Amino acid sequence: MVTLQLRQLDIPLGQRLLLHDVSWSEFEAILAELGDRRAARLAYSQGLLEIRMPLPEHEVNKELIGDMVKILLEELAIDCECFGSTTFKRESKKSGVEPDQCFYIQNHQVMRGKRRLDLTVDPPPDLAIEIDVTSKTQLDAYEALQVPELWRYENNKLRINVLQDGKYVDRPSSQIFPELPIVEMIAESLTDSITLGRSPTLRAFRDRIRRAIAN
Repeated sequence: MVTLQLRQLDIPLGQRLLLHDVSWSEFEAILAELGDRRAARLAYSQGLLEIRMPLPEHEVNKELIGDMVKILLEELAIDCECFGSTTFKRESKKSGVEPDQCFYIQNHQVMRGKRRLDLTVDPPPDLAIEIDVTSKTQLDAYEALQVPELWRYENNKLRINVLQDGKYVDRPSSQIFPELPIVEMIAESLTDSITLGRSPTLRAFRDRIRRAIAN
């Protein structure tokens, strides 16, 4: 059997590496070896580990959608705690994920001031965001960790998945922002950002939210 060090692997941007039959202890060791200062994102479910390297397009969209969620929360005066791309894992579920962005909203008070996570006692994030999800591994892991709402931006479209009886179902609207056409607003803003740029797009998005609230 040939044994390779992770530092020997070179994963091109936009590509992913799948490792099969990875034990929980091996997953923990890989997390420790890779450390926190890395571009790669990991997802683990039932022995299948995915390591992916995001493209710049992925990073731009991740930041834009995350900023738009923050604007929504601010304008609607909804408190939250942002946990970014924190690693969420639970051995009993044999699952671990690193969302592109995530937020504690309903559970923000529970997580206020916390700098370490333990999903055996802490709740999962109320909202997680993934960009260009292409692997079922991640969806299985999110279901196992019982993240209530998952947004997936793929092929220029936002899909909202809401947990129902332990499984995700597609929903046309968000449970967190039920009165707003989130799918259309996010997609339109991301399209606008290509020509307008980040800051004008976010200002226009904020204005749109304020008009919606006023009406």
